[in-house]
Amino acid sequence: MKRNSFVYIFKLFEILVMAFVTMTLFLRTNMHRDNVIDGGVYVGALFFTIVMIMFNGLIELTMTIAKLPVFYKQRDLRFYPSWAYAIPTWILNIPLTFVEVGVWVFITYYVIGFDPHVGRLFKQYLLLLLVNQMASGLFRLIGAVARNMIVANTFGSFVLLTLFVLGGVVLSREQVRKWWIWGYWTSPMMYGQTAIVVNEFLGNSWSHVPANSTEPLGIQVLKDHGFFTAPYMYWIGVGALFGYVILFNLLFTLALTYLNPLEVSRAVKSNDAKTSRGDAALSVGAERGEGLMRGNKHSPSSSSTRQKIAFNANGRRGMVLPFEQHYITFKEVKYSVDMPEEMKSQGVAEDKLVLLKELSGAFRPGVLTALMGVSGAGKTTLMDVLAGRKTGGYIEGNITISGYPKKQETFARISGYCEQNDIHSPHVTVYESLLYSAWLRLPSEVGSDTRKMFIEEVMELVELNPLREALVGLPGVNGLSTEQRKRLTIAVELVANPSIIFMDEPTSGLDARAAAIVMRTVRNTVDTGRTVVCTIHQPSIDIFEAFDELFLMKCGGQEIYVGPLGRHSSQLIKYFQGINGVRKIKDGYNPATWMLEVTTHAQEMALGVDFAELYKQSDLCRRNRALIEELSVPGPGSKDLYFPTQYSQPFFTQCMACLWKQRCSYWKNPSYTAVRLLFTTVIALMFGTMFWDLGSRRQASFYFSNYQTLTRLKSIQDLTNAMGSMYTAVLFLGIQNDLAVQPVASIERTVFYRERAAGMYSALPYALAQVLIEIPYILVQALVYGLIVYAMIGFEWTAAKFFWYIFFMYFTLLYFTFYGIMSVAITPNQDIALIVSGAFFGLWNLFSGFVVPRTRMPIWWRWYFWACPVSWTLYGLVASQFGDMKVPFENSILTVEDYVRDYLGYKHDFLGVVAAVIVGFTVLFAATFAISIKMFNFQHR
Repeated sequence: MKRNSFVYIFKLFEILVMAFVTMTLFLRTNMHRDNVIDGGVYVGALFFTIVMIMFNGLIELTMTIAKLPVFYKQRDLRFYPSWAYAIPTWILNIPLTFVEVGVWVFITYYVIGFDPHVGRLFKQYLLLLLVNQMASGLFRLIGAVARNMIVANTFGSFVLLTLFVLGGVVLSREQVRKWWIWGYWTSPMMYGQTAIVVNEFLGNSWSHVPANSTEPLGIQVLKDHGFFTAPYMYWIGVGALFGYVILFNLLFTLALTYLNPLEVSRAVKSNDAKTSRGDAALSVGAERGEGLMRGNKHSPSSSSTRQKIAFNANGRRGMVLPFEQHYITFKEVKYSVDMPEEMKSQGVAEDKLVLLKELSGAFRPGVLTALMGVSGAGKTTLMDVLAGRKTGGYIEGNITISGYPKKQETFARISGYCEQNDIHSPHVTVYESLLYSAWLRLPSEVGSDTRKMFIEEVMELVELNPLREALVGLPGVNGLSTEQRKRLTIAVELVANPSIIFMDEPTSGLDARAAAIVMRTVRNTVDTGRTVVCTIHQPSIDIFEAFDELFLMKCGGQEIYVGPLGRHSSQLIKYFQGINGVRKIKDGYNPATWMLEVTTHAQEMALGVDFAELYKQSDLCRRNRALIEELSVPGPGSKDLYFPTQYSQPFFTQCMACLWKQRCSYWKNPSYTAVRLLFTTVIALMFGTMFWDLGSRRQASFYFSNYQTLTRLKSIQDLTNAMGSMYTAVLFLGIQNDLAVQPVASIERTVFYRERAAGMYSALPYALAQVLIEIPYILVQALVYGLIVYAMIGFEWTAAKFFWYIFFMYFTLLYFTFYGIMSVAITPNQDIALIVSGAFFGLWNLFSGFVVPRTRMPIWWRWYFWACPVSWTLYGLVASQFGDMKVPFENSILTVEDYVRDYLGYKHDFLGVVAAVIVGFTVLFAATFAISIKMFNFQHR
């Protein structure tokens, strides 16, 4: 908890901010006690207090699930019994509860203007302590039972919705249907809500009897809202909450004791004969001279090098589409970054930290080059600099492509970059991944049939045919294995038909057999005549000897060997053994391991040499410099790279390709799309049964030989209950949509960074696809929810009112979803996106118009009512259903239209403006997402 203090500090800060907003919204100078309607504003303040204190413990759910894997391991190894883990978790939360609840109560109580008796202040404090502890226990229990976030979000939402709706405010006690009355009596929120209103409205401030009445105002308010009026209900509420605290923590302990981790999905297995061959058949480098290399050896000492590079590639594998062979040379490349503040504080005077020191080299077609060195030597840094993937720092020196100065815009079109972390969209198949990459990266003149033929060649080349219909999946969770994902990463770059390919540690994290399979793929790629450079870390003998040349670096970003390996690494060994004092390699010893061991900083100190200086003075270095000079000049008849457009495909094609991939991805992601629809259906049925026929009461009368339907609400409480159904649906479904889309958007954003760096498309087509794909799914969601709830609650069946209901629900679910996507785009990661979006949900709840109507808000806060999207949704829903009802409430001369207009502040003839604003919020959040994804790049290299 100490090391996770940010979470608790942020929770405390959030409570402080919300306390300030709440007490200035319900400021006592504006809080009157003249009639029952005034009492309703106080009920809203107390309701929001309970909601705020209860849902502030929601973070317990996430933290419980995050800690479960370690707990299960320690429990199964008999570190301790489950109760020894559960009890400290509970006890350590108690001091935080005292602080958080204390901050809220002691700041807001007197400023809002609750009953000034100090005893009632401390009774509210005690009650809210128990509410907070009950909520923490409940969220821990949900986490321990669900055991992963998807199940917890879905299952937990049903539980919280039941407690919320049956808490006594959204739906009053008299209106709870008999089939849901058990939920009312078992809802801990009901006991908390009942106790807090009894504590307030039985105080002296509410003991006066208004004119034309025989009961104290406080009793009238309690009866009007369906609460109990007996003073002992406070202590019943306290006792029930204390019992729930014990019960939830006991069930949490039992769940830890008897439940085991949910089973993890396994990776896809391939039955392909080629990928299932024994290890012995995969000795990639052992027989290199006998045919695997196909005689394609290049030495830096070769004369007429350019003629050897331009060999005929016809007949090679993967050559359905021709490509121009290109080589890359770099001379005295230097890379530096701003000096870190930590190093400056230790007395370092320089302004820049140099990571690469004047490196030079040449990478050529048909030559597989290994980029090696100890950790921190700068291998990946050099590769990123050459590939143009650095997002910061300072690059100096000359880099040429086939003799012409390198331009990143054109270089991205003829190069590929296989990142160490295999980043792909998880819910598309292997074939779809390749089709998508080829569609966007091959020139527009390449036809569909040719493109598909080329994809088939590449799949054969990297041995992916048996996996063509397999879903890619998430690393370590499901889908492809690590080795299969590596081959897919290579294939995704190959279908772009690049001339130069960079691979960052293609064998990292693989066992010997899987690494050999990947290296066979790499070798096949080189044999098509492409220029391939790989960073590699401590390879086996077979893998090391599959390479043709080596670029070896030491700490500090300096080169110490650049040249051919030779058969069985003979030239490398000869070079280093020629240095006085370097120990000889033992027979059968791995040359790669020996090379790294004899070139360490400790060995330099022991021998009194600098390997970088020795290389600079060697004949090998002089031959390399001559080669670089020769290749840095354009060949006769050659011309510089030129493409008429920045991207291979026009804007419309980019949009269609991105939308096609999103369609495939969403259709194959039932854990998101199907679960969301199922959740909506169940919520709709729950609402329909909870609020059964509360929207109206229909009376049929014979009028002019026709049946005329008269709609009449019994009381203001009926209208409040109907409004409560809308308010709860908007918040729960909207927030659920927001939370569900964030993991999807976060994963896809990581893929977007890779694809944008590869020059596949601009940011706008990606953003449009992400936005447009949600539209049909949310339309189905809104129709399912609307049809079920509209019929079961009993709203008036006219075409206009039904249309308005579906319209407002549809665009509300849309803007909540787009808000979730937007919050991911403007923040560095999903965790911060969750915190940022969650912070606004409390404000949207408070200013929605249900907790306190706009007409009762102080003038200094009304601006936020108009800035709150949820308030516009509730305005539209209530005004469209009830804003034109000119019939009076039963036993009253007050019409529904008058109450909606005068007390709630909703006008039916304002619906057109409300609809436009709701659409405006939807467009605003979508546009902000598109701008953010274009402008912000949280991936720093």
